Amino acid sequence: MQPVNKSVRSLPHLRVSLRRAALLALLGAAGAAAAQPKSVEAWQAQIRQLAQQSTAGMPEGTRVEVDVGSIDPRLKLAPCTRITPYLPAGARLWGRAQVGLRCVEGARWSVFLPVTVKVFAQAWTVNQPLAFGTIVKAEHLHLDEVDIAAERSPPILQAQAALGRPLARALMPGHVLRQGDLKARQWFAAGDTVRIVGAGPGFAISSDGLALSPGIEGQPVKVRTEGGRVVVGRATANRQVEVAL
Repeated sequence: MQPVNKSVRSLPHLRVSLRRAALLALLGAAGAAAAQPKSVEAWQAQIRQLAQQSTAGMPEGTRVEVDVGSIDPRLKLAPCTRITPYLPAGARLWGRAQVGLRCVEGARWSVFLPVTVKVFAQAWTVNQPLAFGTIVKAEHLHLDEVDIAAERSPPILQAQAALGRPLARALMPGHVLRQGDLKARQWFAAGDTVRIVGAGPGFAISSDGLALSPGIEGQPVKVRTEGGRVVVGRATANRQVEVAL
């Protein structure tokens, strides 16, 4: 199996599916009941652009579908001749989300519109039942096109990021493997002899040491050097600690 590792700045195959009736109803609720086809096309282009901004950097071939909801019918909005969609601060068009609608010509009001963004890309899925604690192997995985935005936890797009790691929960066939499904690797235990490596401007050093705490992938670990000094680094490989100099 070959992991997906190409990314692009834009999504040439982006496809946004918008229900025309929903858009017309939306515009009508905002005081533009006689919406013309060009108005609908403008909405499609604006929402498509927002979706592109939120999904930039996804693997090549990624496609996006956006289902637009409707404004709460209980709202009484004053007529507006031009409405601009926008993303709330810190928001991302991913899974179930919201797009803000702001009246920029006419009465001053702002409301939120529910949207569902589906992002289809090649990602690794489980091809058999796997119990809690199973060490992930290549034969456990299958590459498939799935909706990677269905859950918040980022999907595994490169198999190397999962291989050799234990599962944090039991998984069933077809499940999209995500970062939240995996435990961090333990590269060594407290009391193991480890290799301490470090680098600085124009030089590099390495020496043996004694791990004073377990070496969990990406987490700080204390190590005693051969000279008796205690340093803090990060476990990066089997019996290896990197120290910043």
